[in-house]
Amino acid sequence: MDIRQLRYLIALAQEEHFTRAAEICNVTQPTLSGRIRQLEQELGVSIVKRGQRYHGLTDEGQRVLRWAKRIVEDCESMRGELEALTGDLRGAITLGVIPSALPMTPDLTGPLRALYPQVGFSILSKTSNEIIRQLEDYSIDAGITYLDNEPLEGCRTWPLYRESYRLIVGADHPLVGRESVTWAEAAELPLCLLTPDMQNRRIVDAAFRKASCVAVPEIESNSIISLVAHVQSGALAAVLPENVLRTAGGEGRLHAIPIADPAVEYTVGLAVLDRDPLPILAASLVAIAESFGG
Repeated sequence: MDIRQLRYLIALAQEEHFTRAAEICNVTQPTLSGRIRQLEQELGVSIVKRGQRYHGLTDEGQRVLRWAKRIVEDCESMRGELEALTGDLRGAITLGVIPSALPMTPDLTGPLRALYPQVGFSILSKTSNEIIRQLEDYSIDAGITYLDNEPLEGCRTWPLYRESYRLIVGADHPLVGRESVTWAEAAELPLCLLTPDMQNRRIVDAAFRKASCVAVPEIESNSIISLVAHVQSGALAAVLPENVLRTAGGEGRLHAIPIADPAVEYTVGLAVLDRDPLPILAASLVAIAESFGG
């Protein structure tokens, strides 16, 4: 068994197509297929369901895939740590970020870019459930997500900030100028909210229930930008985290009104897979997160 066989298997599982996987790995399709067959022979199990086309992995193949991802990730982490010792760390880091936390990602990536200027970054908007799943399968290196609302098993976490909620309204909305509104008042308004698969929405719905009311949004979207655009264009209001205004733009076009009775806050923080040692880039992110003080 060698690392190339494991890379070929990971590529095949990702692409679900032998030819595309071979192209990604810069080998011929027969070479990729032959090396995976060789891996099967060495391990004594069937990894790929046989057929004229790719039909997925066997149960044993799924287990092999999980180990392959871990082994390849550990290999890359070792290489990165050695590169860091020589001052020549390159590579890339992928972050999965809940939409409401996207405005603060430069606070983490900025110091890391200064530390390792040759490292590339990929910032992906993900739901909290996607972040956990992709941490587990090594699709992302770290996540920025809620820490204290739903379980984060198998992860190590560091708080970054407390997220508070506001009623976001346009400049001409009748509530502009109010010092605060209640959740019950907000529930009576024409609202646009995030979709129910977003943990942010589940938090908001729980706050409405705690205030003994139910909000029925006129518009749902998994995009905060879409919600903000609807707020700016008409009479709709949105319940969103306060820091959304950090990137919403348009001075005076949006107003954030605190929502009280009850006050709602949740911790957003950095999550990485519980590993020892941590990869050098993940460990560097942790050091930056620790400076936030939660």
